Amino acid sequence: MNNQLPKAKHIISPIKAFKDNYIWTITSKSSEHLVLVDPGDAKVCIEYIEKHNKTLTAILITHHHADHIGGIEELHQYCQNKQWPLAIYTPLQENIPFATQKLQQGDTVELPNIDLIFNVIDLPGHTLGHIAYYADDILFCGDTLFSGGCGRIFEGTPQQMHTSLNRLSELPERTRVYCTHEYTLANLTFALTVDPTNIELIHYYNQVQALRAEDKITLPSSILREKQINPFLRCHDEKIRESVEEYFERTMHSTLETFTNLRGWKDNF
Repeated sequence: MNNQLPKAKHIISPIKAFKDNYIWTITSKSSEHLVLVDPGDAKVCIEYIEKHNKTLTAILITHHHADHIGGIEELHQYCQNKQWPLAIYTPLQENIPFATQKLQQGDTVELPNIDLIFNVIDLPGHTLGHIAYYADDILFCGDTLFSGGCGRIFEGTPQQMHTSLNRLSELPERTRVYCTHEYTLANLTFALTVDPTNIELIHYYNQVQALRAEDKITLPSSILREKQINPFLRCHDEKIRESVEEYFERTMHSTLETFTNLRGWKDNF
């Protein structure tokens, strides 16, 4: 699944939207073209396009929630007015307007204007049709994996979400994780409740606290970091299991049972 693209060729930057969303922008140093990931708000995207003198070429959508797709219609009209051809990539199993290509596990997205090819990964759990986009060391994972946490299970099952997270944890550790919400500090507060003696987690929490005190972004994370500090990727670990058992005052008989109860604990935290 590697296409060996040099990191320096691409610039990935966030556009802040709503309370805590990030709309990711992908640009190339050698091109004026722009790709957007999960543009829930068209207004902030158009402001970015015009400020930076970019041409919107493609939109990548991970799932159907309004804060991820709410800007599609206006951006589609904006590009029509500019006479810019616009490709809109969406999950196969979700009904999202203006899609030009519907995607599922094993498909690829070729973006020649910025010299990038993404592989599509199915990630059911948060929604049934949720997908991610992966290329070399870049991962856009929507609301499945967050730094220090994972998405709520709205449509899928705990087993589906657990499988999806395991799939992501198997990616190369250097992979940069671009999720779509600034949830890191809240997630780490919960993670420390579950795993209070984790030195890597304590160190990361202190870093994130300092960043947020200055209103700075905490992303991207990495697969390596998440495997070290994210309790939802560490349900096989004895310390996580024991913590969940202590909280619920009963034995966990499998990693999936530990994960399911950990997610329930977080839901009510």
